[in-house]
Amino acid sequence: MAALGPCYADALSTPSLSGPLVANPNPISFDAGPLGNIYVGGVASGFGAYTSDPERPVGDLNWRWDASNAEVFIQKTDGWFQFFVQAGAYNLLSLGAPLFSTGTETADLFSAVPVAYAKFAPTSSFSVLAGKLPTVIGAESTFTFQNMNVERGLLWNQEPAISRGVQANYASGPISLSLSWNDGFYSNQFSWLSGTAAWAIDSSNSISFVGSGNLATSTKTSFSTPLYQNNSEILNLIYTYTASPWTITPYLQYTHVPSSAELGLAHSGETYGAAVLATYNLSPNWNLAGRIEYINSTGNAAEGAPNLLYGQGSKAWSFTVTPTYQYKVFFIRPEASFVALSNITPGAALGSDFSHSNQFRALLEAGVLF
Repeated sequence: MAALGPCYADALSTPSLSGPLVANPNPISFDAGPLGNIYVGGVASGFGAYTSDPERPVGDLNWRWDASNAEVFIQKTDGWFQFFVQAGAYNLLSLGAPLFSTGTETADLFSAVPVAYAKFAPTSSFSVLAGKLPTVIGAESTFTFQNMNVERGLLWNQEPAISRGVQANYASGPISLSLSWNDGFYSNQFSWLSGTAAWAIDSSNSISFVGSGNLATSTKTSFSTPLYQNNSEILNLIYTYTASPWTITPYLQYTHVPSSAELGLAHSGETYGAAVLATYNLSPNWNLAGRIEYINSTGNAAEGAPNLLYGQGSKAWSFTVTPTYQYKVFFIRPEASFVALSNITPGAALGSDFSHSNQFRALLEAGVLF
């Protein structure tokens, strides 16, 4: 019989937060009888944003006000059987891309239950997850509250966010390994293989290698499934330095889309990207985060190469700065970002006619982690 009143536990590690935001250290917990303790938490936040040169033909606006997160987390964190469910509304803000309404993003991306999985953990070092899983690819996570910056970056735009599938995890000492069979960019075609290998060199330094790719050809395309990216191969090399007051994460990214008669691609295409993400702890309540990145794509339209950025052969760089103030479970984060493009294809870039090369965005996110 479930207990009628709440008890409390330490802050939970799921969903993961890279900082500077810190999860509620006292999440509600209910005794669910044979299941044990069930923990309940969540995030409620809103944002206001100004974007120069919005993509009006797809519904983007100069000014947008909306919820960025209205989600609840329900999870069991011990024993051989565990689970995690994340449910609610969300907005996945990212650089160099239109801002859609939260209702549109929730409905057209991963539904009102974007993450939900069962976890089987027969030992402390080995586990298997099955369900709707956060991707293992990249240095930035899916939802705004998880990251140093409110918006995800240009490199993140090349990576899957949520995939359906299974994932095995193994950890021994400083080594952590993961292997996942999944549907990549939420395609519902289970042909992606993803893996990570991480080494915690010492308490301040770690490095990880990520490899992922589609082992088949998928013709599905949708709001959550970009055609060419869903047929790509992705490599990341990620280094993280953590020693108060700094956290610094430089990483490299490479993607490759092979030629394919089925997709109408006579030539392959690649992207090469590099980014540095950093946060500096100014005080117990204030942090300053920043990100700088560069990405380059190859090929040209005449060769029949895929458009992976803002036209075949286009390039882009960005800069983002995000001060964060958190008091207990309350937080507020202003942010300024700038994106600059080159070698664009008119009709595939930014602005009201998709032919502009620069975009500035200022936004403010505020909310509570409960």
